[in-house]
Amino acid sequence: MKHVAVVGGGTMGVGIAYVSAMAGATVTVVEPDQSRALAFNRTVDETILSSIARGKIDAAGGDALRSRIERVTTVEQVPLVVDVAIETVSEKLELKLEVLAAMAARAPKLIGSNTSAMSIDRLAQALPDPTIFLGMHFFNPVWSLPLVELVRGQYTSEASLIEARHFVEWLGKQSLTVRDVPGFATSRLDLISSLEAMRMVESGVTTATDIDKAAVLAYRHPVGPLRLSDIVGLDVRLDIARTLEAAHGSRFSPPQILIDMVAEGKLGVKSGEGFFSWPQ
Repeated sequence: MKHVAVVGGGTMGVGIAYVSAMAGATVTVVEPDQSRALAFNRTVDETILSSIARGKIDAAGGDALRSRIERVTTVEQVPLVVDVAIETVSEKLELKLEVLAAMAARAPKLIGSNTSAMSIDRLAQALPDPTIFLGMHFFNPVWSLPLVELVRGQYTSEASLIEARHFVEWLGKQSLTVRDVPGFATSRLDLISSLEAMRMVESGVTTATDIDKAAVLAYRHPVGPLRLSDIVGLDVRLDIARTLEAAHGSRFSPPQILIDMVAEGKLGVKSGEGFFSWPQ
């Protein structure tokens, strides 16, 4: 894989860009927002320093990795015929359709969506050739978690699925393949746990801190469901909950505490406050 394009420089975009550059690819990141681009650069620099401190790479390797990541402001600036193009924009259908159509015009060999809940078949309608399209659901933090969930739509070709598996292996990760059902496999497991944790806070069972402590200490989760929700973004959680509620019924109904927090602008890490305080 010589060249990877990532559209969206948020939490997932920076992770995908980083691991792709670490694997040796030139990476073009599309991020029009200057403040998000600055945050992207800061995260990359901090992650490189952390990798150097842990002996994963040396200083020269860190400089080389950083030089392989370039930022542009529009999809039209992405070079033609990159090996893989992945969209990581917000879970808004019209936005994703617009981005995917623009990506297809750059003629990449393979197109992936990092959506965690939206129908791959619905998103494929934006593409003139849906055979090269599938879901590539990475997990946060991308540089630490070894799984990528591949979602095969009804139009995804066997060759594209094989190429996606090779890409994941090249990144040093493992994949699982699911068919295109709302929430796939991992999002349904993750969301149901997070929504129940929110309901426990809402009903006063215990604190957010202790609910997360239970998940980490009793079940060996690396991070609790409420802290993870803050990292993902409570607005993202709410969007996914509403999508899965429409598809699977009331067990995915968002609790009122989540609706209220999003309305108040308490979105988690990105706003500085969610179920926990994030001063940085």
